[in-house]
Amino acid sequence: MLKIVDIDEVDKQILAILMRDAKTPYTDIAKNIHVSGGTVHVRMRKMEQMGIVVGASLSVDYTKLGYDISAFLGIHLDKSSLYDEVAEALKSIPEIVAAHYTTGLYSIFAKIICRDTTHLKEVLHDKIQKIPGIQRTETFISLQESINRPIDISVEDNG
Repeated sequence: MLKIVDIDEVDKQILAILMRDAKTPYTDIAKNIHVSGGTVHVRMRKMEQMGIVVGASLSVDYTKLGYDISAFLGIHLDKSSLYDEVAEALKSIPEIVAAHYTTGLYSIFAKIICRDTTHLKEVLHDKIQKIPGIQRTETFISLQESINRPIDISVEDNG
């Protein structure tokens, strides 16, 4: 069973600010939520040790770097028991930026970033579809990303 980690409102406020902009200085966060910079630093270290904060990432506009195709890939496996092996093989393909084990039509749903349709075809044909255990794939090219945001943990669900 998943263990829910108990954090207080100060921790949630710190996380909410950093999830919106990970470059926010701890001193700015401290001023915003009326605590010391040291408190923010200690709280962040505690949340890292608890496994709540698992790293930091940088958002990049891939199109400005020449990667114009963002696509989603539904992957059908020969058998669901092959998931671990296939997922490990997918990790070696740099164009795959995310992959999820899913319920529904596909065993794996992945996000792939490519330069153009030729590059996408090469990755699909020469890399992904040659992985043992993959029965077939279905590709969905994204025309536009409308939403890409973290969940707002400061809003309580009164469901």
